[in-house]
Amino acid sequence: MPSFHETVFRSIAKAATFRILAIMLDSAIIYLITRRLDFTASIVILSNFSSTIAYLLHERAWNWIGYGKKKSSYRHRH
Repeated sequence: MPSFHETVFRSIAKAATFRILAIMLDSAIIYLITRRLDFTASIVILSNFSSTIAYLLHERAWNWIGYGKKKSSYRHRH
């Protein structure tokens, strides 16, 4: 199995697609509880913005952690 280093752009893409899913789920749950679109939108925007930043920082931090990584003889060609 070739090893690779995850780029910032890949981390951003993963964070964005996950947040889209989370926004849809959060919106449905909050709206079902509150039945207010304005309240739902406010909570979802604030919550998902902060969660996206936290997820991105978490992903990037894991690139610095060696846990679970194996060395490979695979080399990048420049």
